Amino acid sequence: MFSSIRRSPFAFTLVEIMIVIAIIAMLAAIAVPNILRARKRSQATRMLNDLRVLDYALDRWAIEKNKGKGDVATFEDLKPFFKESSVIATTGRDLFGQEIGSLVVDENPKVSAVAFAALSDVAPSSFWSPYY
Repeated sequence: MFSSIRRSPFAFTLVEIMIVIAIIAMLAAIAVPNILRARKRSQATRMLNDLRVLDYALDRWAIEKNKGKGDVATFEDLKPFFKESSVIATTGRDLFGQEIGSLVVDENPKVSAVAFAALSDVAPSSFWSPYY
């Protein structure tokens, strides 16, 4: 009456496959937020590094052009002091597309409000010191 179902010793059952899929989904749920947070943290670090590079270029410009405290430099004035391959030198904008405005000698460049708002959950105001 009942024919026996042949089972292959190499086949997986539906339950086993569902368990594997559930485990993979749980691992992805744990990993994705951490990856996104690490990405935002690296963006914040890059923004901070760009601000340091701007500050250094401004100091070099002031020394080379014999400028004093309060003199204003534009981004075009500072271009010769950047590496040609750097993103900030080619675009004149920060990571979030905000233009680099005028820079004042002996004043640190400031992080843009857009960048600060976008990265404030991974980089508090103390992270941006002295550029905030």
